[in-house]
Amino acid sequence: MSRILVLDDDPHIVRTLEIMLRGDDHEVFTAGSAEDALEMLQTETVDLALVDLQLPGMSGTAFLRQLHEQKLDIPSIIITAHGSIETAVEAMKEGAVDYLTKPFSPDQVRHRLQQIERVTALQREVDGLRRRVGDLPFQGDFLTQNPETLRLLEVSQSVAASEATILISGESGTGKTLLARLIHQESERRGGPFVTVDCTSFQESLLESELFGHKRGAFTGAVADKVGKVETADGGTLFLDEVGEIPLHLQGKLLRLAEDRVYERIGDPRPRHVDARIIAATNRDLASMIREREFREDLFYRLAVVDLALPALRQRPEDILLLGRSFLDQYGRAHGRTISSWDEDVERALLRYRWPGNVRELSHAIERAVLLAPGRTLKRAHLPGRLRQPAGEDDPREEMLTLVEIEERHIRRVLAMELSQEETARLLGIDPSTLWRKRKKLGL
Repeated sequence: MSRILVLDDDPHIVRTLEIMLRGDDHEVFTAGSAEDALEMLQTETVDLALVDLQLPGMSGTAFLRQLHEQKLDIPSIIITAHGSIETAVEAMKEGAVDYLTKPFSPDQVRHRLQQIERVTALQREVDGLRRRVGDLPFQGDFLTQNPETLRLLEVSQSVAASEATILISGESGTGKTLLARLIHQESERRGGPFVTVDCTSFQESLLESELFGHKRGAFTGAVADKVGKVETADGGTLFLDEVGEIPLHLQGKLLRLAEDRVYERIGDPRPRHVDARIIAATNRDLASMIREREFREDLFYRLAVVDLALPALRQRPEDILLLGRSFLDQYGRAHGRTISSWDEDVERALLRYRWPGNVRELSHAIERAVLLAPGRTLKRAHLPGRLRQPAGEDDPREEMLTLVEIEERHIRRVLAMELSQEETARLLGIDPSTLWRKRKKLGL
């Protein structure tokens, strides 16, 4: 069992949690102030903490900040009064992994603790995987030689067996749906359904019905009861593709589903429960959407328990020919063609193109070329026009970098000067803490 810190200035709450947790065989440490808790942590180690936001002296949020500054990696659950969700979300930015609103039940506490214990165990497993080279069970389906993508597959392998909610981000065509299916196939729910909801395929007025279903007579045209995709996914996995397109007024209902696996059909106020794992995917910048108040911050944290970011194909150039040869073989057999190779011009054309449509665009380009090629060898003339630019010409696309890529290149250039952290930050025009976060995000 776990060693748990309860940090709250309310003796009744402390005593209640202490009795419950010790009854579940946990070892419990208590403190009435953040200052006392920090002093205790100088001599004691804990696995996780329950932290009240409103404390005398140092606040719960400031306590989390101190844990981070002292490099005390302690998963923390924030305890907050009802109606203070925005404050809880702010605390989650400081490192809290979840929150509880008062009043809460023992079962709610146990559920949160079980989730954190599972994720912590998975993280230990991921760390172990990163220390050794191991075969990935579905690597053959997700072809890659790119180190970053291989690390992502390691994490995917580890979390597949859990019930953790997953958010897969990446540009269109990078393989988000394929990765979600592979995670499902490697999970304990592999025998259940994999239900996809493409959130871009429905008008705003129809998406709620598609997700949650409706009762007969709930609105004009509702001539019969309808079972929603959520209910269909019972016992399996619900995959919400392009979740960033879900309108704001539905995001609260999705939050309830992600948090408690509870939903209601349109026109039927009876709460329904579903046993489904949720995997979401997006090609949108959800952080930017949160700043613009287009996406709920609390929903983001619920969906991104595990956050997997797929690199664009242009960021994994070692995979272009690997994938191209695979598609050549695949479409040659599918269309009954005898093509077995390509010439050097094709190889150069594939490598110099930036692939804005990513793996999906590469797949379509190779299939088109296979259909047009009359012999056994693929030639540059069989490729789509945008790829047929002679190798000797300058390609204007070569310098069409995204802002993120330009920023990364500039940071790398300044870091190469081997200055101090403060001097590097000054040259970049940002403060040292921002530089630290960017270096951590970019792996620099």
